[in-house]
Amino acid sequence: MKTMTIKCTAAVIIASTLLLACKKEKSSPSGCDISVAGLSGSYKLTALQYKENASSAPIDYLAYLEACEKDDIMELKSNGTYTYHDAGTACAEPATDHGTWTVTGKTLTSDGKLQGAIDSYDCKTLVYYVDNALTHGDRLTYTMVKQ
Repeated sequence: MKTMTIKCTAAVIIASTLLLACKKEKSSPSGCDISVAGLSGSYKLTALQYKENASSAPIDYLAYLEACEKDDIMELKSNGTYTYHDAGTACAEPATDHGTWTVTGKTLTSDGKLQGAIDSYDCKTLVYYVDNALTHGDRLTYTMVKQ
């Protein structure tokens, strides 16, 4: 069941169209541009939270990932390509992916695993979210830390 949920979540994220809410701009520390060059680097997912609606308590979706998925690395390259590595503990069916990515304003887009609206970035930690990921009104928030 949890594997099905994770696969459904991933499919929805990849296929979802992002609807962005108006938010006050958060300023980035000097040198931490929200751009392809500024975000380039290797990241590990450290938190994944799901909220069914704005007033619901967040659910830790990272707990539903298999141990071998929790140490994977997303490498965002400055040439606009990415590689998703099955790093550390290898899964029975290793998940490796690659493709292209871009950032426009505060919106991340790719032809694969990376989609969402950037909430914050401080040169080390990237937090982005997907609204309406599984159902209308929900939010899935990713926290990735540069390695």
